[in-house]
Amino acid sequence: MRVQSLTLAAAGAALLAPASPVLLADAQPTRPAAAVREGNVRAADLLAKVRRCVPVSKGRYRSDDGARADIPVCGTRGAVFWKADLDIDCDGRPSRLCNRRTDPLISETTAYQQSDGRYLSAETLPYVVVPTAGDIWDHHDHGVRGGSVVAVIYRGRIQYAVVGDTGPHDIIGEASYATAKALGIRPDPHGGGTDSGVTYIVFRNSRVSPIEDHAAAVAVGKRLARQFVRGH
Repeated sequence: MRVQSLTLAAAGAALLAPASPVLLADAQPTRPAAAVREGNVRAADLLAKVRRCVPVSKGRYRSDDGARADIPVCGTRGAVFWKADLDIDCDGRPSRLCNRRTDPLISETTAYQQSDGRYLSAETLPYVVVPTAGDIWDHHDHGVRGGSVVAVIYRGRIQYAVVGDTGPHDIIGEASYATAKALGIRPDPHGGGTDSGVTYIVFRNSRVSPIEDHAAAVAVGKRLARQFVRGH
């Protein structure tokens, strides 16, 4: 993960087309399913459950380097959540769209690895970055770890993803190229992303194994989202 300031995509830029589901394989998986197809729980229902914030973090995070620290991590019995921007993470295994040429700041490693020992692919796997555990918040204390399932919500779309990387201890609001693309957010690491309007809901003590199994993340995410909305 890297720190960078992002701007909104240029006015009039078309949203990227939805992609097909990711398959379990050691080879390059196919692109993620369209977020709008990935659940029978409405985005509005999930958002209604996270209107009120009971902070679980000891302090607040910045959205970008130099920004004001005003983003708390909030908690409920079944999840932790935050509302922030979405910076594009191209870190992990180099690919056609995430490499040194397209992103000079790329790190070719991720905090967590696939079942075959390779690092995650930001281009093909929907994943979310959480801050490195520190004085502000230690995600381990709240049932969040590599492979935890996340519902990422933006403009009425839900994309189920996993926790796949960690970043600076004081910045929050970042997800993989694949996550942004599925949500209709410009995924270009140079000037892509969005400055606000993204809600991240991480289901406590959930885990997908192997971490690269996006189909499993969708299935688990749907089930946990239903339970979360029903208050179970």
